[in-house]
Amino acid sequence: MAIKKVGVLGLGTMGHGIAQVAAASGFEVIATDATDEFMKKGLARIEKNLGRLVEKEKIDAAKRDEILGRIKGGGVKDFGDADLIVEAVTEAIEVKKKVFGLLNDVAKPGAILASNTSSISITLLSSVVKEPENFVGMHFFNPVPVMKLVEIISGLQTSADAAQVATEFAQSLGKTTIAVKDSAGFAVNRLLIPMINEAFCALDEGVASAEEIDQAMQLGCNHPMGPLTLADFVGLDVTLNALSVLYNDLGSDKYAPSQLLRKYVEAGRLGRKTGRGVYDYSK
Repeated sequence: MAIKKVGVLGLGTMGHGIAQVAAASGFEVIATDATDEFMKKGLARIEKNLGRLVEKEKIDAAKRDEILGRIKGGGVKDFGDADLIVEAVTEAIEVKKKVFGLLNDVAKPGAILASNTSSISITLLSSVVKEPENFVGMHFFNPVPVMKLVEIISGLQTSADAAQVATEFAQSLGKTTIAVKDSAGFAVNRLLIPMINEAFCALDEGVASAEEIDQAMQLGCNHPMGPLTLADFVGLDVTLNALSVLYNDLGSDKYAPSQLLRKYVEAGRLGRKTGRGVYDYSK
């Protein structure tokens, strides 16, 4: 199946990046969000990102305009001729299931439906669609234009053809793909999220300061950023949600969320997006 037109549902942190790289790779993109205001913000963010690339002389103004010309805002009703639809809404099971339920009356037969979920079961999400054989997980990483990996996750009913189409599409965006079993957290978050959680446990126990914990992993393990800084970047609420999925699905206490992490989320300290998480970004 040749992908020509791509739908992107959700233009937040992940969705706007997916729309941008798809358009930059030559695909027509139809994009939407929960409200017109959110959609306009997402489209403006893409324009701003491309403007920075022009300033850095990585692309010229004509290329920027060409990419923007391939992206159109609209509503779910406009997704009827999309060959591939990527969902990138908030990481909540019921919200995602509701979105895919809406697509049942819109998506054309044979269209590939993909979720950008970082940890939720693909089999579970596919249970609400008419063609579960055409449902696949495509887990991009933040920031999408920079990060090279996409996890391709096949649910219980995902066909080999659908997984192949998703794989070839991701690779056409310049990404490296890995095939991952439909298991809680997939590959990356199965390893990464428990490490972040353990960093919060160490901070809570006073093993070291936040800065020292981050330095330990940066300088001792050559990580590009420390786990607590990374959690602030991802969002502490997103981190807690991913941990909860691991804990509930795998049933092991080693995935039990840190109480300190819970307290930060309860206090509204969600990281960079709120101006404060482990660290203070308000200044």
